[in-house]
Amino acid sequence: MHFLEKIKKKSFWINFAKIAIPFFVIVTVVSLLINSSSEIFSGDFKALSQSNFTNGKWKVFFAYKIVLSIFYGLYITNKNTK
Repeated sequence: MHFLEKIKKKSFWINFAKIAIPFFVIVTVVSLLINSSSEIFSGDFKALSQSNFTNGKWKVFFAYKIVLSIFYGLYITNKNTK
């Protein structure tokens, strides 16, 4: 079955969501831990917010993770759908 035929099925999108959403959450948490672990463990969430989310930084922070999650979800779902 071709990719364009698979994406027309409701089950494809349900399985996509089951893969992409948890992957997005995991990538976001790991990214925050890598970039701002000292702020997280010290409880300084204001500094965490300043370094990752203010002045439009949140757009870049989430954009890469959303795109990566979409491509990963589509790839894995396509690979596992028969």
